[in-house]
Amino acid sequence: MASSSKKRQLPELKPTKWGDIVYKVAGNIVRPLYNLVIDIEFRGQNKLPRGGFIVVANHTSMVDPITVAYPMFIKGALPRFLAKESLFHAPALGWLMRTIAHVPVSRGSVDARKSLETAQNIVDAGGSIIIYPEGTLTTDPDGWPMSGRTGAARLALATGAPVVPIAHWGDHEFLPYSGKPVFGKRHRAVVSIGDPLDFSDLVDKNGSSKPTRAQLMEVTDRMMDSVTELLADIRGEEAPTGRWNPSTGVREPRIEGGR
Repeated sequence: MASSSKKRQLPELKPTKWGDIVYKVAGNIVRPLYNLVIDIEFRGQNKLPRGGFIVVANHTSMVDPITVAYPMFIKGALPRFLAKESLFHAPALGWLMRTIAHVPVSRGSVDARKSLETAQNIVDAGGSIIIYPEGTLTTDPDGWPMSGRTGAARLALATGAPVVPIAHWGDHEFLPYSGKPVFGKRHRAVVSIGDPLDFSDLVDKNGSSKPTRAQLMEVTDRMMDSVTELLADIRGEEAPTGRWNPSTGVREPRIEGGR
């Protein structure tokens, strides 16, 4: 058992010139293939900042990492994702994830703190990080963003970097929750990029370098509110009141000042 655990231990992953080359080559291969099945529209690309920043987005499909990274990639950014550690052990995908130096996350482990430290180092060095605050594909019956976890909030308050909300819709019709791609037509997807969010009013509220639970929940709620608002605009619909809680299987109203 010990040897199996040791075998699965990942080395420390850091962006390198070689990794950036592999990233660019992979991106230039994937984009034309993506374009064959999805007609993508970008809104608000000019809102992507220079230097280090964090992107928070909704998660509706296994193809949406490409969707979310696409507008950043064509503007010259090479965003890294916080992703499940299990993906880094897959035969082919794992090699690519490790070489590019995405950030593995071990849920429910002390390693989660190390993952955030790695992400912070990337942002502090001028790189960009993409996080899905929901932590998994949405299970909301209507595809709206669910309740968010606090990892993105911790990273935002630790770095002070701009946080850019991104919403997308339509790519899930090509690769729905079932995981079976739908070929035969070109699907339409829209990516909407919002204004960077400002959390400066929360950074020193408690006079401590360690954020409180209430602060983390407030930041998380603002992130999810912004993503949901962008998504509602794309869909041309009014978002439901409250957010889906995957633990309870019901949509719960937001409570101001925390949950």
